[in-house]
Order: sequence, then structure tokens, then C-alpha cells
Amino acid sequence: MIDASPVACEEFFSYLEKLFSISINDIRVMIQDFHAEMGKGLSGDESSLKMIPSFIDKPKGTEAGEFLALDLGGTNFRVLTVRLDGKGNANVPFASKFAIPQKDMQGTGVALFDFIVGCIDVFLTENHVDRSKTYDLAFTFSFPVEQTSIAAGKLIVWTKGFTATGVQGHDVILLLNEALRRKDIRCINITALANDTVGTLAARSYIDPACDLGVIMGTGTNACYREAASRIGKLNTVDAHGHMIVNMEWGNFDKVRVTCYDRLLDKASVNPGAMVMEKMVSGMYLGEITRLVLMDLIRRGFILVNETPAAEYFQERGSLKTEDMSRIEGDRTDRLDGVALFFERNGFSNITLHDKILLQRLCRIISTRAARLGAAAISAVLTWIDPKFKDVHTVGIDGSLFEKYPGFKTKMMNVLEELYGEKAERITLVHAKDGSGKGAAIIAAVAASSEAGRV
Repeated sequence: MIDASPVACEEFFSYLEKLFSISINDIRVMIQDFHAEMGKGLSGDESSLKMIPSFIDKPKGTEAGEFLALDLGGTNFRVLTVRLDGKGNANVPFASKFAIPQKDMQGTGVALFDFIVGCIDVFLTENHVDRSKTYDLAFTFSFPVEQTSIAAGKLIVWTKGFTATGVQGHDVILLLNEALRRKDIRCINITALANDTVGTLAARSYIDPACDLGVIMGTGTNACYREAASRIGKLNTVDAHGHMIVNMEWGNFDKVRVTCYDRLLDKASVNPGAMVMEKMVSGMYLGEITRLVLMDLIRRGFILVNETPAAEYFQERGSLKTEDMSRIEGDRTDRLDGVALFFERNGFSNITLHDKILLQRLCRIISTRAARLGAAAISAVLTWIDPKFKDVHTVGIDGSLFEKYPGFKTKMMNVLEELYGEKAERITLVHAKDGSGKGAAIIAAVAASSEAGRV
């Protein structure tokens, strides 16, 4: 018989807090494992970190001119004009967003790229862009790509619901150029292919030379950093010199301790066994982990007792989202009225204050682990770059978790302070907006400059 007493409930929550805890010792071990995986990935050996060279360095901050950027990373496609003044300012005079029809997401590659170019054509026309000039353009393509040069890369596998045929294994820049020719658009020179993480680093480092790490912490998670080309063994270049940005694809890092709830989530996912860290850190999954634990609490009689409709509601995958967690954890009212509102919106009333407190506590447990893992990964990269913290470091971070989740940044900073004490003051975590837009244009500027490609 299940013991649902208050004492048993408190004991189980103490168990959950220990289960999801990430101690400083855990983090130090993780940093060592991270370094080992980074080294293997850079050498071209099998690793959970792909360590993909971008073939481009970060900007100097003096790049100037007008550039175009394309952003394809989900169900919307963006086209932007970005003006750089060479003094750290990037302005966006024109920007257009287009919803991608499912028939093009899941049809042929030719149809998808014809749709993309059709959007470019509309953008140029509506904004009266002078087609007699040539515009350097960067293409933010936020899917796994095997990049072979600044402006060449083959799609490894589609994600995010895309299944367009004839694209996997093909150079996406070549496909885009072919579509531009079919539409007879001759005013565009594609100078760079970029990941959104690389764009985030470029966007922040254009105004802040101390930025050498770009991170995405939103629906998914990833990072890139500035590496000495001589340390990238898989380049197979004897005379490698200078630096380039490396796209880590760190969401796939798998040297992390998983719980029984993580295993349940992974088993039900579209990619079991893959993206282990992302499933513990990113907004796409945190709500689902919390739901799985909540269902266990309901089964044990610790929460939502006699609330059968609520229990049935949470049986459905996706019924608790990370945005819900954010509102629940951020509720600072005496009687947690915001948590009550979450239940009421879903058709449940008379939820006890005890239930609301437990749900908020559960959200805090799951989000704290995510923040501490994210900070651990950042620490690993920073200590790889600068083991003794001789320099100051800015980490540019984009994504809704970092930007909007209550207390997420503070939880990350707590880890850095626990690890490094006063030296943590040499690390600044900042929100870097629109890496896939402004950042891509800055990358186009770097690639178009006379120094581009010399790594």
C-alpha cells in the first residue's frame, strides 16, 4: 500500500531533489569529460561533440556596409537587410517573415528552395532593393550540416519536421544558388553558410571583443567558440594558422547522469539515444520531464488527490510546457494565484495551496538542473579556452530559457561563483539577440572582407 502521508511526500521530494541535483563535484567531472570529447571531436575521432569548423573567424567590429541575411531554422523563414556602421552598430532597415507551407517542408528540395527564393524576390520588390547592385548574403541554416568551407555545407539530416527530399547529403548553398538562377535573381552573392549559434557569437562579438563563446538556450541548446586552427586536427591542414569559430553541437553531449524520468522521455522521443544533454537542458523537453515526474507524484497520491480530471489531463504528452513552468516558478504571490490560474485555464478549480506549492517546487527542481548543466558546459568551454582565466570573457546567449525563465541566469551564475569564487567576476553572461539575423549579416561581412578564408 502506498504511503501518501505528508512525511512520505516530503521524503519523496527530498529524493527528487537529490536525484536531479548537480553538485560542484559532478560539474568538475563533467568538465573533464567535456574536454575529452572536445579533443576527440577536433581530431576527427568519434565523439558526442561534433566540433564542426565554420571556416570563419569572429568579426573585428570594424566591418561596414549593407548585407542580406536569410534565416531558415523552423516553420518561419526570414529575409533581412542589415547595415553595419563599422562601430559596433547593426541596424535592420528591412525584415520580412514568411510562413513555410507544410507541402514545401515535406515535399521536394527543389520546391522548398524555390519557395525560399520566391520569398527573397518578394522581399527585394516590396522594399525597393536596387537589383543593379550586388549584395553579399549569409544563409543561417539551423540544421545539422557538414560544413566544408565558409560557403559550402551538406545537410546531414533534417530535423524540426522538415523532410524535403533531395536535400540530405547535398550542399545547401549549391541548391540555393540553383534556385536563384531559376528565378533569374543575379544581385546576390552568397558569401557564408552559418549556424544560428555562430551567428549569436558574431552578433555579440561585433560590439564586444571579449565575447568568445556563443550559446543557444531556448527550444534547443548548442554552442560555438573561437578556436586556434592549429588545434583542429581534422582540418588536415599542415599550415593552419589563425582562429576560426567551431560549432560544437553540444546538445548531443552524452557524459551526463540520467534519471529514470530522462530515460522515459528519451524512449518516447523521435531520436532515442541522441541529444542527451539537450533533453535535460532545453525548452523543448523541460516541460515534458516535469510532466513525467508529476504523473509519478499523482500515482503516489502526493498531489492532486481527488482531482481526477487533472490527473487525466496530465497523462497526455505535451500537456505541461516549459512556458507553463516559467509562469508557475515565477509566481511570487502569497497564495500562488498565478499557479491557480494555470489550473483554471485548463479547466480545474479548487486546487489546494499545498498542490500549488508542490508543483512550483517540482518546476524549480527541474529548471535548476537545466541551468546548472548549462553553466557546467559553459565552464568547460571557457576553461578550454583560458584554463587560468587570465582574460575577461563574455558569453553571448540567445534563447527564451536564458532570456525569460525566472531566475535561470542567476542559477547559472551561482555555478560559476561556486566553481571560481572571485574569478567568476571575469565572466559575463549576456543576452545576445538575433544571431540568426544580425549575426548572419555580420558573418557575411567577415566572409566578404579581404581577410576572409585565411585561417
